[in-house]
Amino acid sequence: MANIQIPVSVLNLAPIREGQDSKHAVDAMVDLAQATEEMGFTRYWIAEHHNTPTLVSSATSILIKHTLEHTERIRVGSGGIMLPNHAPLVVAEQFGTMATIYPDRVDLGLGRAPGTDMVTASALRRSQNDSVYTFPDDVKALLHYFGPEDEQTNVKAYPGVGTNIPIYILGSSTDSAYLAASLGLPYVFASHFAPRYMEEAISIYRARFKPSKYLDQPYMMVCLNVIAAETDEEAKLLSTSMHQFFLNVVRGSQMPLLPPVESMDHLWSPTEEQMATSMASVTLMGSKNTVRQQLTDFQEKYNVDEMMAVSYIFDPDKQKRSYEILKEVVDGA
Repeated sequence: MANIQIPVSVLNLAPIREGQDSKHAVDAMVDLAQATEEMGFTRYWIAEHHNTPTLVSSATSILIKHTLEHTERIRVGSGGIMLPNHAPLVVAEQFGTMATIYPDRVDLGLGRAPGTDMVTASALRRSQNDSVYTFPDDVKALLHYFGPEDEQTNVKAYPGVGTNIPIYILGSSTDSAYLAASLGLPYVFASHFAPRYMEEAISIYRARFKPSKYLDQPYMMVCLNVIAAETDEEAKLLSTSMHQFFLNVVRGSQMPLLPPVESMDHLWSPTEEQMATSMASVTLMGSKNTVRQQLTDFQEKYNVDEMMAVSYIFDPDKQKRSYEILKEVVDGA
Protein backbone atom coordinates (compact mmCIF):
# COMPACT_ATOMS: atom_id res chain seq x y z
CA MET A 1 0.00 0.00 0.00
CA ALA A 2 1.31 3.47 -0.90
CA ASN A 3 2.39 5.65 2.00
CA ILE A 4 0.24 8.66 2.84
CA GLN A 5 2.59 9.62 5.69
CA ILE A 6 4.65 11.84 3.41
CA PRO A 7 6.14 15.33 3.80
CA VAL A 8 3.59 18.05 3.14
CA SER A 9 4.35 21.62 2.16
CA VAL A 10 2.54 24.84 1.28
CA LEU A 11 2.37 26.99 -1.86
CA ASN A 12 1.06 30.54 -1.53
CA LEU A 13 0.25 32.89 -4.41
CA ALA A 14 -0.37 35.63 -1.81
CA PRO A 15 -3.86 36.63 -3.00
CA ILE A 16 -5.63 39.78 -1.86
CA ARG A 17 -8.96 39.01 -0.20
CA GLU A 18 -12.05 41.10 -0.89
CA GLY A 19 -12.08 44.20 1.29
CA GLN A 20 -8.34 44.08 1.93
CA ASP A 21 -5.21 45.58 0.39
CA SER A 22 -1.67 44.49 -0.50
CA LYS A 23 -0.35 44.96 3.05
CA HIS A 24 -3.08 42.70 4.41
CA ALA A 25 -2.11 40.06 1.84
CA VAL A 26 1.57 40.19 2.83
CA ASP A 27 0.67 39.99 6.52
CA ALA A 28 -1.65 37.04 5.83
CA MET A 29 1.16 35.29 3.94
CA VAL A 30 3.46 35.59 6.97
CA ASP A 31 0.70 34.59 9.38
CA LEU A 32 0.02 31.41 7.40
CA ALA A 33 3.74 30.63 7.24
CA GLN A 34 4.01 30.89 11.02
CA ALA A 35 0.93 28.73 11.52
CA THR A 36 2.03 25.98 9.12
CA GLU A 37 5.53 26.03 10.62
CA GLU A 38 3.97 25.27 14.01
CA MET A 39 1.95 22.44 12.43
CA GLY A 40 5.16 20.86 11.13
CA PHE A 41 4.92 21.50 7.38
CA THR A 42 8.19 20.92 5.53
CA ARG A 43 8.45 23.98 3.29
CA TYR A 44 6.58 27.13 2.40
CA TRP A 45 6.90 28.36 -1.18
CA ILE A 46 5.80 31.64 -2.69
CA ALA A 47 4.81 32.04 -6.34
CA GLU A 48 5.80 34.65 -8.93
CA HIS A 49 3.12 36.57 -10.83
CA HIS A 50 3.25 39.96 -12.53
CA ASN A 51 0.76 42.66 -13.50
CA THR A 52 -1.92 40.92 -11.42
CA PRO A 53 -3.59 43.42 -9.04
CA THR A 54 -5.18 40.62 -6.99
CA LEU A 55 -1.87 38.86 -6.17
CA VAL A 56 1.09 40.44 -4.35
CA SER A 57 3.63 37.79 -5.42
CA SER A 58 5.65 39.82 -7.95
CA ALA A 59 8.90 40.43 -6.01
CA THR A 60 9.15 36.81 -4.89
CA SER A 61 12.65 36.92 -3.40
CA ILE A 62 11.67 39.89 -1.18
CA LEU A 63 8.63 37.99 0.09
CA ILE A 64 10.80 34.92 0.76
CA LYS A 65 13.24 37.06 2.77
CA HIS A 66 10.34 38.62 4.69
CA THR A 67 8.93 35.16 5.48
CA LEU A 68 12.32 33.79 6.55
CA GLU A 69 12.65 36.78 8.91
CA HIS A 70 9.36 35.96 10.62
CA THR A 71 9.75 32.17 10.91
CA GLU A 72 12.34 29.97 12.58
CA ARG A 73 12.53 26.46 11.09
CA ILE A 74 10.37 25.95 8.04
CA ARG A 75 12.16 25.94 4.68
CA VAL A 76 11.09 28.90 2.53
CA GLY A 77 11.45 29.06 -1.23
CA SER A 78 10.09 29.96 -4.63
CA GLY A 79 7.30 28.21 -6.41
CA GLY A 80 8.87 29.46 -8.51
CA ILE A 81 11.32 31.96 -9.77
CA MET A 82 10.38 32.36 -13.45
CA LEU A 83 13.76 32.32 -15.14
CA PRO A 84 12.81 34.08 -18.39
CA ASN A 85 12.41 37.20 -16.23
CA HIS A 86 15.73 37.01 -14.38
CA ALA A 87 19.43 36.75 -15.12
CA PRO A 88 20.72 33.58 -13.38
CA LEU A 89 23.59 35.51 -11.76
CA VAL A 90 21.15 37.93 -10.08
CA VAL A 91 19.04 35.00 -8.83
CA ALA A 92 22.19 33.29 -7.51
CA GLU A 93 23.27 36.44 -5.66
CA GLN A 94 19.83 37.03 -4.14
CA PHE A 95 19.31 33.44 -3.02
CA GLY A 96 22.95 33.07 -2.02
CA THR A 97 22.53 36.10 0.24
CA MET A 98 19.37 34.64 1.82
CA ALA A 99 21.06 31.25 2.30
CA THR A 100 23.97 33.01 4.01
CA ILE A 101 21.64 34.78 6.45
CA TYR A 102 19.35 31.74 6.90
CA PRO A 103 21.50 28.62 6.36
CA ASP A 104 19.77 25.38 5.27
CA ARG A 105 16.37 27.04 5.02
CA VAL A 106 16.22 28.30 1.42
CA ASP A 107 14.81 26.41 -1.61
CA LEU A 108 14.89 27.53 -5.23
CA GLY A 109 12.06 26.30 -7.44
CA LEU A 110 12.53 27.29 -11.08
CA GLY A 111 9.92 27.73 -13.81
CA ARG A 112 10.23 28.31 -17.54
CA ALA A 113 7.04 30.39 -18.02
CA PRO A 114 7.03 34.17 -17.47
CA GLY A 115 4.17 34.09 -14.95
CA THR A 116 2.20 36.78 -16.75
CA ASP A 117 0.78 37.90 -20.11
CA MET A 118 3.10 38.36 -23.09
CA VAL A 119 3.03 42.19 -23.06
CA THR A 120 4.09 42.24 -19.41
CA ALA A 121 6.61 39.48 -20.12
CA SER A 122 8.16 41.73 -22.76
CA ALA A 123 8.43 44.56 -20.22
CA LEU A 124 10.09 42.21 -17.70
CA ARG A 125 12.30 40.36 -20.13
CA ARG A 126 16.01 40.53 -19.56
CA SER A 127 16.68 40.12 -23.29
CA GLN A 128 14.77 40.55 -26.52
CA ASN A 129 15.46 36.92 -27.39
CA ASP A 130 13.01 34.33 -26.14
CA SER A 131 14.73 33.27 -22.94
CA VAL A 132 12.17 30.49 -22.44
CA TYR A 133 14.42 28.46 -24.74
CA THR A 134 17.53 29.13 -22.64
CA PHE A 135 15.86 27.62 -19.56
CA PRO A 136 17.99 24.41 -19.46
CA ASP A 137 21.21 26.43 -19.73
CA ASP A 138 20.00 28.91 -17.10
CA VAL A 139 19.26 26.06 -14.68
CA LYS A 140 22.76 24.64 -15.25
CA ALA A 141 24.24 28.10 -14.67
CA LEU A 142 22.49 28.31 -11.29
CA LEU A 143 23.67 24.84 -10.27
CA HIS A 144 27.17 26.02 -11.17
CA TYR A 145 26.95 29.31 -9.23
CA PHE A 146 25.90 27.47 -6.05
CA GLY A 147 28.61 24.84 -6.47
CA PRO A 148 32.10 24.58 -4.95
CA GLU A 149 34.74 27.31 -5.30
CA ASP A 150 37.12 25.11 -7.29
CA GLU A 151 34.53 24.61 -10.06
CA GLN A 152 33.78 28.32 -10.61
CA THR A 153 34.73 30.37 -13.67
CA ASN A 154 35.61 34.07 -13.79
CA VAL A 155 32.07 35.20 -13.02
CA LYS A 156 30.99 34.09 -9.55
CA ALA A 157 27.97 34.69 -7.31
CA TYR A 158 29.10 36.27 -4.04
CA PRO A 159 27.51 35.27 -1.73
CA GLY A 160 26.31 32.06 -3.38
CA VAL A 161 29.40 29.98 -4.08
CA GLY A 162 29.34 26.79 -2.03
CA THR A 163 25.84 27.34 -0.65
CA ASN A 164 24.48 24.32 -2.59
CA ILE A 165 20.95 25.71 -2.47
CA PRO A 166 18.56 22.91 -3.49
CA ILE A 167 17.07 23.49 -6.93
CA TYR A 168 13.68 22.12 -7.97
CA ILE A 169 12.32 22.05 -11.53
CA LEU A 170 8.69 23.19 -11.72
CA GLY A 171 6.43 22.23 -14.56
CA SER A 172 2.90 22.09 -15.94
CA SER A 173 3.79 20.14 -19.10
CA THR A 174 5.98 17.19 -20.06
CA ASP A 175 8.93 19.37 -21.22
CA SER A 176 10.04 20.06 -17.67
CA ALA A 177 9.80 16.36 -16.76
CA TYR A 178 12.46 15.52 -19.35
CA LEU A 179 14.71 18.32 -18.09
CA ALA A 180 14.39 17.43 -14.39
CA ALA A 181 15.08 13.77 -15.21
CA SER A 182 18.13 14.51 -17.36
CA LEU A 183 19.68 16.82 -14.74
CA GLY A 184 18.87 14.47 -11.85
CA LEU A 185 16.90 17.14 -9.98
CA PRO A 186 13.67 16.99 -7.95
CA TYR A 187 10.52 17.68 -9.97
CA VAL A 188 7.37 19.53 -8.90
CA PHE A 189 4.24 19.26 -11.04
CA ALA A 190 1.64 22.04 -11.01
CA SER A 191 -1.53 19.95 -10.81
CA HIS A 192 -3.15 22.71 -8.73
CA PHE A 193 -4.04 24.56 -11.96
CA ALA A 194 -2.79 22.45 -14.91
CA PRO A 195 -3.51 18.79 -14.11
CA ARG A 196 -3.89 17.62 -17.70
CA TYR A 197 -0.36 16.25 -18.17
CA MET A 198 0.29 15.21 -14.56
CA GLU A 199 0.18 11.45 -15.05
CA GLU A 200 2.30 11.55 -18.19
CA ALA A 201 4.85 13.93 -16.66
CA ILE A 202 5.26 11.78 -13.53
CA SER A 203 5.79 8.71 -15.70
CA ILE A 204 8.38 10.43 -17.95
CA TYR A 205 10.30 11.85 -15.00
CA ARG A 206 10.57 8.50 -13.23
CA ALA A 207 11.37 6.51 -16.36
CA ARG A 208 14.09 8.85 -17.60
CA PHE A 209 15.64 9.95 -14.30
CA LYS A 210 19.45 9.93 -14.26
CA PRO A 211 21.11 9.81 -10.83
CA SER A 212 23.22 12.90 -10.12
CA LYS A 213 25.29 14.43 -7.33
CA TYR A 214 22.07 16.13 -6.23
CA LEU A 215 19.79 13.06 -6.12
CA ASP A 216 20.37 9.32 -6.41
CA GLN A 217 16.74 8.55 -7.21
CA PRO A 218 13.69 10.51 -8.47
CA TYR A 219 12.01 12.89 -6.03
CA MET A 220 8.50 13.61 -7.27
CA MET A 221 6.43 16.40 -5.73
CA VAL A 222 2.88 17.26 -6.75
CA CYS A 223 1.16 20.55 -6.01
CA LEU A 224 -2.60 20.26 -5.57
CA ASN A 225 -5.56 22.08 -4.07
CA VAL A 226 -6.77 21.19 -0.59
CA ILE A 227 -10.05 22.33 0.95
CA ALA A 228 -10.47 20.44 4.23
CA ALA A 229 -13.11 21.23 6.86
CA GLU A 230 -15.09 19.66 9.69
CA THR A 231 -17.70 18.26 7.29
CA ASP A 232 -17.98 17.51 3.57
CA GLU A 233 -20.75 20.11 3.32
CA GLU A 234 -18.61 22.86 4.84
CA ALA A 235 -15.68 22.00 2.56
CA LYS A 236 -17.97 22.18 -0.47
CA LEU A 237 -19.16 25.63 0.61
CA LEU A 238 -15.58 26.85 1.24
CA SER A 239 -14.51 25.51 -2.17
CA THR A 240 -16.68 28.08 -3.94
CA SER A 241 -13.96 30.71 -3.22
CA MET A 242 -11.54 28.48 -5.15
CA HIS A 243 -14.02 28.03 -7.99
CA GLN A 244 -14.52 31.80 -8.19
CA PHE A 245 -10.72 32.18 -8.26
CA PHE A 246 -10.46 29.85 -11.27
CA LEU A 247 -13.47 31.50 -12.92
CA ASN A 248 -11.47 34.76 -12.76
CA VAL A 249 -8.60 32.99 -14.52
CA VAL A 250 -10.94 31.67 -17.23
CA ARG A 251 -12.47 35.11 -17.79
CA GLY A 252 -9.24 37.06 -17.38
CA SER A 253 -11.01 39.22 -14.80
CA GLN A 254 -9.25 40.88 -11.87
CA MET A 255 -11.29 40.02 -8.80
CA PRO A 256 -9.86 39.54 -5.31
CA LEU A 257 -10.31 36.27 -3.44
CA LEU A 258 -14.05 36.22 -2.77
CA PRO A 259 -16.15 34.85 0.10
CA PRO A 260 -17.91 31.52 -0.41
CA VAL A 261 -21.37 31.43 -1.99
CA GLU A 262 -24.23 28.96 -1.53
CA SER A 263 -24.23 28.08 -5.21
CA MET A 264 -22.02 28.75 -8.24
CA ASP A 265 -24.87 28.11 -10.69
CA HIS A 266 -25.73 31.77 -11.21
CA LEU A 267 -22.07 32.82 -11.52
CA TRP A 268 -20.78 30.73 -14.42
CA SER A 269 -21.96 29.39 -17.75
CA PRO A 270 -21.71 25.64 -18.45
CA THR A 271 -18.59 26.24 -20.56
CA GLU A 272 -16.96 28.36 -17.85
CA GLU A 273 -17.86 25.74 -15.25
CA GLN A 274 -16.22 23.02 -17.33
CA MET A 275 -13.04 25.06 -17.82
CA ALA A 276 -12.76 26.22 -14.21
CA THR A 277 -13.49 22.80 -12.68
CA SER A 278 -11.02 21.08 -15.01
CA MET A 279 -8.27 23.41 -13.73
CA ALA A 280 -9.19 22.46 -10.16
CA SER A 281 -9.78 18.76 -10.85
CA VAL A 282 -6.85 17.62 -8.68
CA THR A 283 -8.28 18.74 -5.34
CA LEU A 284 -8.56 17.03 -1.98
CA MET A 285 -11.85 18.27 -0.58
CA GLY A 286 -14.00 17.29 2.38
CA SER A 287 -13.86 16.22 6.00
CA LYS A 288 -10.80 14.57 7.52
CA ASN A 289 -12.04 11.09 6.67
CA THR A 290 -12.93 12.09 3.12
CA VAL A 291 -9.56 13.77 2.55
CA ARG A 292 -7.79 10.74 4.03
CA GLN A 293 -9.55 8.45 1.54
CA GLN A 294 -8.86 10.81 -1.38
CA LEU A 295 -5.18 11.06 -0.48
CA THR A 296 -4.93 7.28 -0.04
CA ASP A 297 -6.46 6.78 -3.50
CA PHE A 298 -4.12 9.38 -4.98
CA GLN A 299 -1.06 7.75 -3.42
CA GLU A 300 -2.16 4.26 -4.46
CA LYS A 301 -2.04 5.55 -8.03
CA TYR A 302 0.91 7.96 -8.03
CA ASN A 303 2.92 7.33 -4.83
CA VAL A 304 4.56 10.77 -4.87
CA ASP A 305 7.39 11.66 -2.49
CA GLU A 306 5.98 14.96 -1.24
CA MET A 307 2.77 16.90 -1.56
CA MET A 308 2.50 20.68 -1.75
CA ALA A 309 -0.91 22.13 -0.96
CA VAL A 310 -2.59 25.31 -2.16
CA SER A 311 -5.67 26.40 -0.31
CA TYR A 312 -7.88 29.19 -1.68
CA ILE A 313 -10.06 29.70 1.38
CA PHE A 314 -11.46 33.15 2.17
CA ASP A 315 -11.52 32.94 5.98
CA PRO A 316 -7.88 32.81 7.22
CA ASP A 317 -8.84 30.73 10.28
CA LYS A 318 -10.64 28.18 8.14
CA GLN A 319 -7.65 28.16 5.78
CA LYS A 320 -5.35 27.32 8.71
CA ARG A 321 -7.77 24.65 9.88
CA SER A 322 -7.70 23.12 6.39
CA TYR A 323 -3.91 22.80 6.58
CA GLU A 324 -4.19 21.43 10.11
CA ILE A 325 -6.61 18.72 8.95
CA LEU A 326 -4.29 17.80 6.08
CA LYS A 327 -1.34 17.50 8.49
CA GLU A 328 -3.42 15.32 10.82
CA VAL A 329 -4.27 13.06 7.86
CA VAL A 330 -0.65 12.51 6.82
CA ASP A 331 0.41 12.09 10.45
CA GLY A 332 -2.22 9.41 10.93
CA ALA A 333 -4.00 11.42 13.63
